[in-house]
Amino acid sequence: MQWRRRQQAFDLQAHTAFNPEVNQALLDDLAAAQVYCQAFIKRHARSFYMASLLLPAAKRRALWSIYAFCRYTDDLVDNPNLRDHPAAALDDWEEQILSGQPRHPVALVYRDVAATYNIPLGLARELISGVRMDLEASEYQTWEQLRQYCYRVASVVGLLLLPILGSRDEQAAQYAIDLGIAMQLTNILRDVGEDARMGRVYLPSEDLARFGYDHERLHGGVVDDSFCALMRFEIDRARTYYNSAQLGIALLEPSTRASILAAALLYSRILDRIEANGYNVFTRRAYLNSRQKLGQFVTIPLRLRRLTRWREQGIEPGAF
Repeated sequence: MQWRRRQQAFDLQAHTAFNPEVNQALLDDLAAAQVYCQAFIKRHARSFYMASLLLPAAKRRALWSIYAFCRYTDDLVDNPNLRDHPAAALDDWEEQILSGQPRHPVALVYRDVAATYNIPLGLARELISGVRMDLEASEYQTWEQLRQYCYRVASVVGLLLLPILGSRDEQAAQYAIDLGIAMQLTNILRDVGEDARMGRVYLPSEDLARFGYDHERLHGGVVDDSFCALMRFEIDRARTYYNSAQLGIALLEPSTRASILAAALLYSRILDRIEANGYNVFTRRAYLNSRQKLGQFVTIPLRLRRLTRWREQGIEPGAF
């Protein structure tokens, strides 16, 4: 009952997470700060929140805290209220995380979870350095450059979560890296139009040249044969990483596998929606409605059994 009252009290505050005058009560009450993170994720990452409900309660709260840290870090660059001073905001945020003197509930809870699960602070620094890349580069020339960005802002998220999800197999880290790259590339493909309007082009210039497309048409929102071929190429690349990451799910603790599989499934199906929209990512948003999400959830038990069998028998995984 006390937990429910805290949730009601702090749900509204999570909607204004960038308010510099954060209620001091959040910093004095760890449980309230945890609820703050839950409300923040519920509002800003609905698919991820839905998948997280499949976790045991303690791991679920820890995962919300890690994801809130990652999402808040990313939003510091894109938040219009901080656009005049995003670099200073990132510097201050990094100092809060690394110094052990948090002034925001997300930082407070992150430090607690990192200590509980022995998560290296260097991973937080790596993620912040990835977000800082958005301030330093608006274009990427090669896939290797973009891959490094994807690693820092997304694969590192998987590495942060591994101690919580539980895995004693050293290979799990590489699978987590692959899944992060797949999911970040999915984000990039879904948001091509939105990013272009903000002056950012994540698609590598070498890939645009390969398919005879150019930045002028991209900024103009042109969907032609060249753009469709480019998008098919990038979608195939993302699916290759999803397929590679599959076996890593079988290496996690049994109680956490369904949640990560659900998150991967929901994200990967965004690629299907991009295709269904005729690759028009400029004026049509690729997303799954509630019915489509539920349709993916009901396949999880069978998929988990299949992944475990593939892993045990050394079988190459099929298409995700």
